Amino acid sequence: MRVFANPVGPGTLWFDNLATADGTPVAYDPQARGFIPMPPFCANREALGCNWIAPEPGSLCRACAMTTVVPDTTVADAIPHWAATEAAKRWVIDNLGRWHWFRPEDPGTRPSFHMLAEGPTPVQMGHIDGVVTISVAEADPVLSTTRREALQEPYRTMIGHMRHEIAHMLWWRLSLRADFLDAFRAMFGDERADYQAALQRHYPDGPPDDWRASFLTTYASAHPHEDWAETVAHLLHLTDICDSVAAGLGTTVLPDPRWDAYAEPDTARLIEVAVPIVTGLNHANRAMGLSDIYPFILSPVAQRKLAFVHGWIRRGAQGL
Repeated sequence: MRVFANPVGPGTLWFDNLATADGTPVAYDPQARGFIPMPPFCANREALGCNWIAPEPGSLCRACAMTTVVPDTTVADAIPHWAATEAAKRWVIDNLGRWHWFRPEDPGTRPSFHMLAEGPTPVQMGHIDGVVTISVAEADPVLSTTRREALQEPYRTMIGHMRHEIAHMLWWRLSLRADFLDAFRAMFGDERADYQAALQRHYPDGPPDDWRASFLTTYASAHPHEDWAETVAHLLHLTDICDSVAAGLGTTVLPDPRWDAYAEPDTARLIEVAVPIVTGLNHANRAMGLSDIYPFILSPVAQRKLAFVHGWIRRGAQGL
């Protein structure tokens, strides 16, 4: 994610800022990709801390308007968890906007989000026909860590959930193209294989012994749909890590000081830049006794899959 100019004075702003250092209220304009010091602000600004502009006074911003089912606010901590979930959604929607997804120039369907609080029964997150269901309880770091350890996952965050589930929605959009499905099946396998049966095998049996040779994660090995979603999520992880390091730190690892990770068409070059960055960040985290920020191996097969999704996602939403 980029670092943004202060529209009313010196200094910079981060993506989630609601005000400048001197207290001037500001809001993010996703179309201009910059901050402005004037309303209309999103109607969720006070309740959820949304810092995006709205199309008119009293209305929701582009991202908040995508939420069509809100959590039961009588559930404990539902509002702060919902706020954190919406923040993660704004981050990922803006990431994808760099490739023109879900912006005004995108003629296709937007995702519709069902944000659900959890009672005694866990919420099953997923995507069906353009509807993305998210458990806002996953914004609780204790719950998220408990589930990550129970499922033996190396990484589990709300931004990760958003990238994964929206990736399913992107597949649904792309599957409407006549030239996509054959190419997808040649790379990932036939998604028409029984999905529930695949998961029923995956959870008790685990991944194949050689899963690292072909998949980025164990879950990706469960079914072609999950392989696609995990690969798209990792493309966004790597691209946004590069973009964030370039914006926040600058580095001699970059091909050029003006290099834009989201504009890079060559997946091999993107990976070449990303690998030393994530290796350095992993090492820095270890210095603080923290887990690796990117604990994954990019096998040759995984890199080919990343190149496939990069080609399809980067060309954007035009004509879909």
